Amino acid sequence: MKKTLLLVTSLCFSLNFYAQDKKLAEDCFNKADYKCAEEQYLKLAEKEQIQKFQSEYYDYLGTAQRRLGKTIQAFKSYDSALKANPMSVSVYVNLSSLYSQKGNKAKALEYVEKGLKVNPETPDLYLTRSKIYDSQGKKELAIKDLNQILTFAPDNIFAKTGLANLKKNNGDLDGALKDYNTLISEKPESLLYNGRADVYFKMKKYKEALTDANKAISIDPKFAHSYVSKAMILLDTSKLKEACTNLDKAVALGYEKALLTDSYAKCGKK
Repeated sequence: MKKTLLLVTSLCFSLNFYAQDKKLAEDCFNKADYKCAEEQYLKLAEKEQIQKFQSEYYDYLGTAQRRLGKTIQAFKSYDSALKANPMSVSVYVNLSSLYSQKGNKAKALEYVEKGLKVNPETPDLYLTRSKIYDSQGKKELAIKDLNQILTFAPDNIFAKTGLANLKKNNGDLDGALKDYNTLISEKPESLLYNGRADVYFKMKKYKEALTDANKAISIDPKFAHSYVSKAMILLDTSKLKEACTNLDKAVALGYEKALLTDSYAKCGKK
């Protein structure tokens, strides 16, 4: 009886510490303290015995490393996540996105296809593929993927903004602006104001662009992309010091610094 009680007590004690470790990792990640998140998720992944959970920890570990600019380590963590659970759609999303970002479009498309075989209704996979198609000049295929999302997720804001951005990327700034005006009238939120800010920026309407970027930040102060948008506007209007401050804010909130190399160069920082 005493042995059984001791075993139960020991198990509860262990589970409590395990839950605390998991909460610490989640808190670090949510606070954008990616160095702490990396350390904690690595510990969790290495001691986890259940493959599904181990995959999730490696997945988060890879994302934390990605935010820290540790691309090689991120690829290794995502590969470990996929090995632990080949049915994890999240890992396919992250691998396709990272390969696309690093310029390996063929590999990115390969992981998109694999992910869609697991779950054909995964918006992020279609979004990644749409962006790749757009970069390859395959506009019709890009539009098809975004419209495909809307067949099973009609309110998906990323698909809707993606369609507006396709117009923007292909020079139809007036059409993109009209789409963003409609979307904002339906649901004013940070992502939409940020998107419209970029349209205004490309129109060289800096006052309107800055107003929208600030509006996006006021709605969601943790939306890193808005600080990048604001920085681009400030750089173009020669307000370098303020631009750098906004770049730093974006990085602190998790925006990958490696993507801002050219922008940092303009304001004299590495």
